[in-house]
Amino acid sequence: MEQLFQTGTDPWGQEIIIRLAWGLLTLSFWAGIAFVVFHAAYAVVWKPRVEPAGAAADPAAADPGIPERIVRHTGAARMFHWVMAAAMLALLVTGFFPIVGLEFSWLTIHWVSGLILILCIIYHIVHASFFLDFWSIWILPQDLKEAVRRTQRQLGATVDIDKHGKYPLDHKLYHLAVTIFGLVVSVSGLLMMLRIDNPIVPMNEIFFDNAAMGNEAAWGIVYSTHGFSAVLFVMLTITHIYFAIRPEKLWITKSMIFGTVTRDDYLAHHSPKRWDVTPPKPKAKPPAPARSAGQPAS
Repeated sequence: MEQLFQTGTDPWGQEIIIRLAWGLLTLSFWAGIAFVVFHAAYAVVWKPRVEPAGAAADPAAADPGIPERIVRHTGAARMFHWVMAAAMLALLVTGFFPIVGLEFSWLTIHWVSGLILILCIIYHIVHASFFLDFWSIWILPQDLKEAVRRTQRQLGATVDIDKHGKYPLDHKLYHLAVTIFGLVVSVSGLLMMLRIDNPIVPMNEIFFDNAAMGNEAAWGIVYSTHGFSAVLFVMLTITHIYFAIRPEKLWITKSMIFGTVTRDDYLAHHSPKRWDVTPPKPKAKPPAPARSAGQPAS
């Protein structure tokens, strides 16, 4: 347990968890680097053997209603992404740089960035639920079938895999991880704000004097939960940046900057059946009622 958590004793001499062992920060960082190295080698050595070359777009066979440029991310979605990214990077820097020896006044920047992150999450929940295609980012039964087929292909079987919808399976898995640990780190961070002096939530002396209240063990769980989620974001951030700058993924990265993808990229990577981007067709006008014989025209 000492390798995972820092422990101490409460006023009654019982061993309790105080916080996460910061050796896990190093482990998370190098796990992210190891994944990058492994995937880069896989993409060069193994992937060309088991996966056919990407299908080229065939504009002639596509629905003529597909526009030349397709909106993949609205302006509001892009704003959310980049504000959240800035807040997350600020949290990682202020949370972990002092631990590795770079001392600076970090606490205020940290909790302000945390509140910005929470506001981003609340905004995104509302925006995705009522203004976007809510289910497009969640893992559905069709995605599980795709995962099985991709596993079979990696093991050498010759199987066909349909093109994906708006988001591929790996994007959905990443989104799920960020959703779970983002909520955990946000809730635990809000609880921790009760123990610091800030203008948003006044410091609560009852929560601060944890030894007198006998709740040191409970705070240890809060700190450990917050720290565990935070160190996981180190690995998630490394892998996210890596995929964003891979040459074959740059068209996706550009869409997060400019909002759109080309018709050719859409047809090469997406299934029109799973992500329909054709403009809605106007409804046909109902036929005019037939005039009876002798009825004058209006």
